[in-house]
Amino acid sequence: MNIYGDRGNVLALTRRAHAHGFAPRVVEVNPGGPLPTHVDIIVGGGGQDSGQGRVAADLVTKGEALRQLAVDGVPMLMICGLYQLFGHRFVTHAGEELTGIGVLDVETRGGDTRMIGNIVLESDEFGEIIGYENHSGDTVLGPGSRPLGRVTRGAGNNPRDGVEGARAHNVIGSYLHGSLLPKNPAISDFLIATASHRRYGGFEPRVFDDHTALRARESAKRRPR
Repeated sequence: MNIYGDRGNVLALTRRAHAHGFAPRVVEVNPGGPLPTHVDIIVGGGGQDSGQGRVAADLVTKGEALRQLAVDGVPMLMICGLYQLFGHRFVTHAGEELTGIGVLDVETRGGDTRMIGNIVLESDEFGEIIGYENHSGDTVLGPGSRPLGRVTRGAGNNPRDGVEGARAHNVIGSYLHGSLLPKNPAISDFLIATASHRRYGGFEPRVFDDHTALRARESAKRRPR
């Protein structure tokens, strides 16, 4: 799924990996298609509720394999709709229940409140995270997942808890669109470094001028919700 610029995460991650000296190959997985045999990083995006139903049914057939990849430490980034489906279940606003695959210990219900606008988080691992949220899903974390970050501006998983996203193993789930990775290169570097350690046993990062990303971050922070 790809909405609100989520494909930009793939483009940013590919370019960042090239800059670190890798030659990444992007493989698209569509409903009905197989997972690739060798996987280094998995990225998923968001979509409308109508599209989620089709994706959810296919995702269940891949659930066992994806859960095992998560346990094995494969880094993953799941945004919005796929964040919800990587949890236990998503109950839409209309009352339809979509079964998730339980990689993340979260549950989501479609709510009456739309949470929309630029959002800022504080993360112990990634520092300040900046993105854009646009969802009415009300997500609650269970004890098996920890938040991606604490909300300092915006709503996050729901209007009550003051946190956003979920983490388990090397999997990141988040409502942050925008796209997330172009404005947060630290998360791209985490995904790349984790994949490199798994495949090659190490990672030698290169130092970049992230001036453009920094400008984008500051611009997003100045914009009103």
